Amino acid sequence: MNNTLIELRSISKSFDGEQILCGIDLDIHDEEFITLLGPSGCGKTTTLRIIGGFETPDTGDVTFDGKRINDVPPYQRQVNTVFQKYALFPHLNVYENVAFGLRLKKPRITEESIREQVENMLKMVNLKGFEKRHISTLSGGQQQRVAIARALINKPRVLLLDEPLGALDLKLRKDMQKELRGIQKQTGITFIYVTHDQEEALTMSDTIVVMADGKIQQIGTPTDIYNEPQNAFVADFIGESNIVDGVMLEDRKVRFARHTFECVDGGFQKNEPVDVVIRPEDVDVVPVEKGMCQGYVTSVTFKGDYYEIIVDVDGFKWMLETSDFVAENSLIGLYIEPEAIHVMKKSEYSGKFGDYSTFSDEMDHLGDPEEEEAE
Repeated sequence: MNNTLIELRSISKSFDGEQILCGIDLDIHDEEFITLLGPSGCGKTTTLRIIGGFETPDTGDVTFDGKRINDVPPYQRQVNTVFQKYALFPHLNVYENVAFGLRLKKPRITEESIREQVENMLKMVNLKGFEKRHISTLSGGQQQRVAIARALINKPRVLLLDEPLGALDLKLRKDMQKELRGIQKQTGITFIYVTHDQEEALTMSDTIVVMADGKIQQIGTPTDIYNEPQNAFVADFIGESNIVDGVMLEDRKVRFARHTFECVDGGFQKNEPVDVVIRPEDVDVVPVEKGMCQGYVTSVTFKGDYYEIIVDVDGFKWMLETSDFVAENSLIGLYIEPEAIHVMKKSEYSGKFGDYSTFSDEMDHLGDPEEEEAE
């Protein structure tokens, strides 16, 4: 996937004196499913609207297939948009909603061709037989399928989707995620998807763009984003994480939670303060004598196929996931493989997270290695 279709270069945008985008650069490839992911106010929808032509950047350039399109209006771009609230025509039935864009085309398309294309599109979105149904009689998921069919029938190069599943219930959301991914693969159209739902992004995307405060924090595949977060914000936003203040003693050796651990990271300065990320599912619960460190279980929550436990490790709360039941107030050992320890440079987001991110002043506890062995 080397064919770059859309390029954003040094894009900045402000509203009422507040900067929403801060000089972002982004390449979007042909036939890619790319997701802009981040919390409310991070700039993801503004980025989408700039690509669609609904907003103009204050600075920077938008190019489409090698041509600058900053001043090209939305209707002249090879882009269509699906909104969260569907924006269907309530006075038209399903057939006429989907056919609407075809009827505006010049030169005019024959009714036979329109009928064939509408029927094919409704079959693709699993709405065959719904042609004469009125919009008001459809469920939310069915209305969203109509909106997608209407957006796709003109064969745009790019489909913009702004939180399109936000109004649906959880089961329907998951069903629609699979359907959207299947439609994208079947049509080969580039999908640019906006969401704040991490699981949705991980499930659907070829590429995820994590955003915060108008800046891109990381770009990568779902696997890369989850397993190798580049800073504390990404680690905390994508799934659950224990984020620990640590000190990089030397390459492949990091100290946190008053213990020294082997890891696989390097390239840091000696005794450099770092952020250490450990996913809850990557910590093994073992007998105390076999643990690399230990802690007291302060709460246990049954989650169906695993237990979520909160462990007090040297005064700091860790969240763990285990398939084996452990009792509250019990003392357990924790074992962490070197590959499960992700070391990152300190960032502006360090220390800004929730109850189960753990922070300690490791520089105060660096101590002497001989003292550590004595512990």
